[in-house]
Amino acid sequence: MINNITRRTFVAMGSSCVAVSAAPSWALSQGAALKLVDSLLAQINSVIESGKSETAIIKEFQIIFRQYADVPIMAQYALGVDGRRASVRQKRAFGKAFEVYITRKYGKRFREFVGGKIEVKSSRKINAGYEVKTKATLRGSPPFEVTFLISSKSGKNLFFNMLVEGVNLLLTERTEIGALLDRHGGDFDKMISDLKKSS
Repeated sequence: MINNITRRTFVAMGSSCVAVSAAPSWALSQGAALKLVDSLLAQINSVIESGKSETAIIKEFQIIFRQYADVPIMAQYALGVDGRRASVRQKRAFGKAFEVYITRKYGKRFREFVGGKIEVKSSRKINAGYEVKTKATLRGSPPFEVTFLISSKSGKNLFFNMLVEGVNLLLTERTEIGALLDRHGGDFDKMISDLKKSS
């Protein structure tokens, strides 16, 4: 499997990609995990090569994101322990704002994917599901490893995190959200409002 990509975008996109699955966890197989990654990258590549405007690309990425990512799980992780203080309403509002924020943040960088390739190299079973390792090769840049973590805990096979050269991108996003919350003195409503503006 080969797809267009670029290092900076891949690192950026990783933090945006989190998800879980749609059948019981036991239904996830190694083949299904590999198929998920292949399908995801193929769709991303198709959008990049479409020649559409940045606005159109972002909209299509949001559709892809919803298809492959468990937004509630991702948002829950991004909030971390602070999420325990949030009301049901605030969590719901944050989830919606976070989805828009993530898709726009990384959708804007889609064009940077052009000119490289990414290939699946290996996969193995882990406690949460499966780990799929890939190698990304960009023009004028040495290859680097990108790892997808796949699960089916929410009832559908989806990926819930990515690691680029060992960097946990979901954890990075949690740090950024935490810093944003701190800037607003722990006020969730103000943080959510700010997040909407940044998206």
